Amino acid sequence: MTPKNIGVAVDHGGFELKAYLVRMLSEVGYKVADFGDHQHNLDDDYPDFVVPLARSPARCEVTRGLATCGSGVGACVVANKVPGVRAGLIHETFSAHQGADDDMNMFCLGGLVVGHALARDLVKTFLTARFSSAARHRCRLAKVADLENKETS
Repeated sequence: MTPKNIGVAVDHGGFELKAYLVRMLSEVGYKVADFGDHQHNLDDDYPDFVVPLARSPARCEVTRGLATCGSGVGACVVANKVPGVRAGLIHETFSAHQGADDDMNMFCLGGLVVGHALARDLVKTFLTARFSSAARHRCRLAKVADLENKETS
């Protein structure tokens, strides 16, 4: 089953790419929840938009999240601070697909790094990849969840 409820968030560094991705996703039938920024503001800060987005897949309010800042690094760092988020900084297709083995629920891109055609292919790959539920992957995820629970208590 392909996820159909996608959340997106960006700062000024990913603003133009977000507009393209929202249009592209909507045209192929995805319901897109836009967490902002809703205007191009050079003084905005990615945590203000990425944190609310990251909470959404962690709470199963959207199936997957897409976050973009200039490099994608900051968005990925802050997303992974939210319990239940497994975000990856992805700029090539192998990792976009392999993130399924980690049950990645959030995808981060560099809006100043990745062009439209590659972003489209990466997002498509991420959204169609499925967690295999193989025992070794479930074991690894349990270790990550255990670490996360120890760190938040």
